[in-house]
Amino acid sequence: MNDVASSHDGNGAVAVEEPKSAGSSQGTVDAEVFFSRSTADAAARNQLEEKIRRKLKFFFMNPIEKWQAKRKLPYKFAVQLIKIVLVTLQLCLFAHNRYNHVDYTWDNRISFSHLFLLGWDSTREINAYPPGAGPLAIYKADEFYNTLDYAYEGYSNLSNAIGPYSYNDENNNKPDPVFCQFNYKKGIINGFNESYEFNSEVIETCVNFTRNEGELFNSRKYIANAGLNVSFASMVRAELRFSIKTINFRAAGPITPPDCYRFDVKLIFDNEDHDGQMSLILDAEPTKLVCKGAQDYITDNEIDQVLRSILNILVILICSVSLVLCSRAIYRAQLLKELTVKFFQEVRNKSLSLDGRLEFLNAWYIMIIINDILIIMGSAIKEQIERNQFTNDQWNVCSLFLGTGNLLVWFGVLRYLGFFKTYNVVILTLKKAAPKIFRFCCCALIIYAGFTFCGWLILGPYHMKFRSLATTSECLFSLINGDDMFATFSIMSKKSPMLWYFSRVYLYSFISLYIYVVLSLFISVIMDAYDTIKQYYQDGFPKSDLQEFIGEASFEAVSSGLYRTNSSTSLNAVMNSLCCYNFTRSHYSKIGEDQSNVNLM
Repeated sequence: MNDVASSHDGNGAVAVEEPKSAGSSQGTVDAEVFFSRSTADAAARNQLEEKIRRKLKFFFMNPIEKWQAKRKLPYKFAVQLIKIVLVTLQLCLFAHNRYNHVDYTWDNRISFSHLFLLGWDSTREINAYPPGAGPLAIYKADEFYNTLDYAYEGYSNLSNAIGPYSYNDENNNKPDPVFCQFNYKKGIINGFNESYEFNSEVIETCVNFTRNEGELFNSRKYIANAGLNVSFASMVRAELRFSIKTINFRAAGPITPPDCYRFDVKLIFDNEDHDGQMSLILDAEPTKLVCKGAQDYITDNEIDQVLRSILNILVILICSVSLVLCSRAIYRAQLLKELTVKFFQEVRNKSLSLDGRLEFLNAWYIMIIINDILIIMGSAIKEQIERNQFTNDQWNVCSLFLGTGNLLVWFGVLRYLGFFKTYNVVILTLKKAAPKIFRFCCCALIIYAGFTFCGWLILGPYHMKFRSLATTSECLFSLINGDDMFATFSIMSKKSPMLWYFSRVYLYSFISLYIYVVLSLFISVIMDAYDTIKQYYQDGFPKSDLQEFIGEASFEAVSSGLYRTNSSTSLNAVMNSLCCYNFTRSHYSKIGEDQSNVNLM
């Protein structure tokens, strides 16, 4: 019940006061508290949103904008520039040495062919298309033994060779060459009554070739006296093996010592097909040896090795730094993505789109990590090769790592050119056209595979370009680009008129389909993407929800010093940001704590 207050004035009138509600003052207080809390909550949300927007805006800046924003050295950009210079210098030196190495070993292989192969002709040394001569092969038993005798005499008379060849012996005494044959355990052919005896197990038997001084070597008699039975019907392969040492003076210079090699030579008689033609192949596998030096070679042989080792170590160090920095950047990007996704869900009540999530995955950093790993592995192998720590030839493996890594390093330069709009057209066009190109290539490859298998099966026995599946694919791909068309038509054998006419229909239909239809459509897909990118440059690029949230950073805002607030420029802070795992977590946890506080309000 409300109390009524009354009072008397001087004239005796009674003044009656209006009753007061007990909750009126409390309601006013609650409204003020609610309003103040709502205002504080909105201010906190705005402050949190501004922090995240500023963090995202800085994260997606290029190195030049980041330098303008914080006036800090773009160390990742500097590391990449230094890496390009060192890696390219290393590649040039290694490519020069590898060319000399491959050229030297190839020339020695040609020399061995002249010294040890009966019937070798200089026309076989030139890679010509079509080949100027057929395969080197033997067809008679006498030719087989004469070839062994010729090789043995050439090996015995190394002093007659122009090349500085020596035997694989410390005293230069001639070790016996080894003759090995690989035969089926049982292989007897009775062609007169169409019968045979066959056991597919392959057995290897070997014997050392030797002779007394003053005697001519006769391989037929020696093999028979050694108890070996040469049966060409059961022979799969035969080999004559010996090793030769030599020294290369070609690469020697004021600081570079000569290289020492051992060539493991094999004369291979290939009879796997059993078609009456036994192919004759010479293989010479080089192995780099540790030179013992000479008394007359006066120079500091370690200078060249030290300089190359320093370069290899610098490349490994700079690539390791690049690997750590890019891995750290990818890790921090994922942390920022998690924070942004949580912010969109809890504050903006929406999920971040897939395009927005993919913005945090930097494919350039992944490519840099891959090329860093390849270059580190290649540099380690190169260092071991130059220190003669490998007993076998690893030049090809090393060149594969270094070459692919250097290719990706130079591809990475496109990332920095992409910061300028006029140079970014190629990257954006490829990015825009990639999905359509992938779908288009899937359809085109299905048709291409059908033509490949068809040509291999039907034309293979009668056309040298279709002998294998790989050569068939290479032939068709060259036809798409208009290469060697007339030769492809004219080489087709006329032994089967039906297949000759089929080859015409086959080639005409493939060339017409792929040159006039498939290539035209492929170019149109790319041109459509290019036209779209040009239109984007005029009307603006479509933006994801993340880009719309971030907005664009103007030059005035970047250079205003806003991003330099609350940032330490001390060396200790820089080292912590580079090296400390916990710092990265805490760097983003401050924003996360602010977000949690907003949610609790």
